[in-house]
Amino acid sequence: MSKILGPDDVRRALARIAHEIVERERTGGLVLVGIADRGDHLALRLAGEIAKIEGVEVPVGILDITFYRDDIGLSAEAPEVHETKIPFDIAGRTVVLVDDVLFTGRTIRAAMDALTDLGRARRIRLAVLVDRGHRELPIRADFVGKNVPTQLSDDVRVLVTEVDGEDGAVVEEGTTGSALKETPAVAGQEAPAVAGQEAPAVAGQEAPALAGQEAPAVAGQEEGA
Repeated sequence: MSKILGPDDVRRALARIAHEIVERERTGGLVLVGIADRGDHLALRLAGEIAKIEGVEVPVGILDITFYRDDIGLSAEAPEVHETKIPFDIAGRTVVLVDDVLFTGRTIRAAMDALTDLGRARRIRLAVLVDRGHRELPIRADFVGKNVPTQLSDDVRVLVTEVDGEDGAVVEEGTTGSALKETPAVAGQEAPAVAGQEAPAVAGQEAPALAGQEAPAVAGQEEGA
């Protein structure tokens, strides 16, 4: 497991995203909606950063997208359900969706479906702390804290103090491709034979005879009569 963001990195990334949101979208009609259960905490922090910059309080809501996911029912495990709390009308407003990690894009698609059921926003923007790539849908983030190249099987997790006791982000490497790696040779043992190839000769021993072929002559010995 490797750390890709520390507490200071998270703080700086959120401060930068807040400045970018203010510069591009201004604050008139702006609302932040965090996707539970870490995007909501990041949204609250972004609102705090915007308040420092502009001196205005931007409304913040919490969105649960559990029943809008396209993989619901595909797992035997019961989904973790959170409460949606959006105490304002999103119609005609600029909504900045906030999430921790952008991966395939399916969570964001579900979030946009959920928002559409709540009203017709003027525009929807997306802010994420980590973009790890591997999109399966035509979705991109407008504001990104850090782009991280990953393997498809890697596990990328964002940590927030409110949930995890600390801020940061880590990557745990997956196992894809490990079966293609060669088995390392062990001292004193022969390498495993590969189908269609002869086993390697060992010093002082004759190579095994193959079906239909004579065994090779050994130096210092006559061939059998």
